[in-house]
Amino acid sequence: MAPRVLISDELSPAAVQIFKDRGVEVDYQPKLGKDKDALLAVIGNYDGLAIRSATKATEKLLASASNLKVIGRAGIGVDNVDIPAASKKGIIVMNTPFGNSITTAEHAIAMMMAVARQIPEANASTHAGKWEKSRFMGVELTGKTLGVIGAGNIGGIVCDRARGLKMKVIAFDPFLGEERANQLGVEKVELEDLLRRADFITLHVPLTDQTRNILSREAIAKLKPGVRIVNCARGGLVDEEALAEALKSGHVAGAAFDVFAVEPATDSPLFGLPNVVVTPHLGASTTEAQENVALQVAEQMSDYLLTGAVTNALNMPSVTADEARVMGPWIKLAGHLGNFVGQMTDEPIKAINVLYDGITSTMNLAALNCAVIAGIMRRANPDVNLVSAPVIARERGIQISTTRQDQSGMFEGYIKVTVVTEARERSVAGTVFSDGKPRFIQIKGITVDAEIGANMVYTTNEDVPGIIGTLGQTMGQNGVNIANFTLGRSARGGEAIAILYVDDPVPEPVLDKLRGTGMFQQVKALAFDMA
Repeated sequence: MAPRVLISDELSPAAVQIFKDRGVEVDYQPKLGKDKDALLAVIGNYDGLAIRSATKATEKLLASASNLKVIGRAGIGVDNVDIPAASKKGIIVMNTPFGNSITTAEHAIAMMMAVARQIPEANASTHAGKWEKSRFMGVELTGKTLGVIGAGNIGGIVCDRARGLKMKVIAFDPFLGEERANQLGVEKVELEDLLRRADFITLHVPLTDQTRNILSREAIAKLKPGVRIVNCARGGLVDEEALAEALKSGHVAGAAFDVFAVEPATDSPLFGLPNVVVTPHLGASTTEAQENVALQVAEQMSDYLLTGAVTNALNMPSVTADEARVMGPWIKLAGHLGNFVGQMTDEPIKAINVLYDGITSTMNLAALNCAVIAGIMRRANPDVNLVSAPVIARERGIQISTTRQDQSGMFEGYIKVTVVTEARERSVAGTVFSDGKPRFIQIKGITVDAEIGANMVYTTNEDVPGIIGTLGQTMGQNGVNIANFTLGRSARGGEAIAILYVDDPVPEPVLDKLRGTGMFQQVKALAFDMA
């Protein structure tokens, strides 16, 4: 059955066509996002939800999204999506961070020029029949110092355009390396230094707990007198009340804002001030940008729903279509390995250690880790998936560690998963053979060659005669058909394991009969999703 996608906000018709051309069933209802009750009533019917800013993907909505696998936001900001709630539900949240980058950067430059030359006020005055040439004395950008807070994709474009205007650019960004700063032609500085030196400041960071009110009342007091501030990023980055006071006092010469703490902004301390330029969140509002983000979100969502490729996700490692094809069997193996140790472990898990050997060490380990963790968590929560598993692990305080190593044995590559509890460690290793099927190659340090079946019985025992006979007799007497079996031992007379492949789940009373023989240290029924 083809996946179904709901588009609940205005989106380009070209995006609708992309879904259709890719074989995705699409329902275009651009007004539905504003009707919370109507959206709530139908959301359970869809695998994907494509939105802009009008639709609010709240925890309540997501609770009813029983089939939803992916939310695609055509644009950068995802303030209207409850990402933690989506992650717990296993729903991937994607955005399109690059589709409107140039448009937003250009708007920031335009706003900077507008406030530097008081263009909106001069325009209104001239339209009113006045000729107030001496009233609108501006400043040049050339030679001025521009402080860029956030030198990521959009901020980087602003840096490039500002250098073209012959401005000196300084940037504050904790993630900006010296090499990247040199590429951008900017000086990397600390925030305090930027506040003290900048003639213009432009913000290009997301709204997080760390960036909220990054230009606080205290920060504004430290600004260079006569500075002009531009915000085309997110409302809430600047204390608007404190900025208004600084504008009135003249400490700040001007401001240009496209975004506000509360939107739609029908009232703000900045409104009505003569040295302030304001626009209604137009940063991404160009024909080109709207088309770009719509096409990107349609492609990204289609790729995920049809191939498993993950692009620009905010709560899941990205996996390209090529990676998805190559890594598919390995991701399945990682899940099976996690599932095995998860079913074998009854105590609270303290840590999960994953070793990647050979070719696996060159793969997308973040995605493989998610598969391992999901497999382990599935015993306690059958609905867990690659998105929600890491969230659950973090909530439980489980430490995750990974190790890469070059090829160390006869296999081209393998994965080894070790689970640590208060009482013990359990480990299992596996590989993918040339037929694409995953195999267990080591359990508890014992070498095996074990296929993975939907229903298995796992036993450990001392290596003594009679084990195989006891297993076969007990199963046969209780109507359990053994399709195949695998044996392994550490040494003659040492610890041994047996894996039985059975047609159907083995009832617990049958397992109890095995335990009652006194020949086995451990008897476990295991189940694996072979889809």
